[in-house]
Amino acid sequence: MTKLKLGPLEDDKPVKLTTELPAAVFRDLRSYAEILTHSVGLMTRTEPAKLIAPMIERLMATDRAFAKARRNATQLAPRYSVHDAGQETDATMDCR
Repeated sequence: MTKLKLGPLEDDKPVKLTTELPAAVFRDLRSYAEILTHSVGLMTRTEPAKLIAPMIERLMATDRAFAKARRNATQLAPRYSVHDAGQETDATMDCR
């Protein structure tokens, strides 16, 4: 059995995004979809376009430099003063 990085795809509400791919990348994406369909035992063909979001998600989840930069950006969130009944306190804004 082939060990792919992607498993069964979740059914999630999509956000429409239009992009262009080089023909070679699309051919590889189509091949990946066929192999995925067979490896997880699906009866219906996996559409290549459905693979793009999970692939990008997987890339970002495993990119250590991205994770580090994201953590640093969260730690550097701007601080705001909040005035409540004459007392001044610092509150950090959550940017997630």
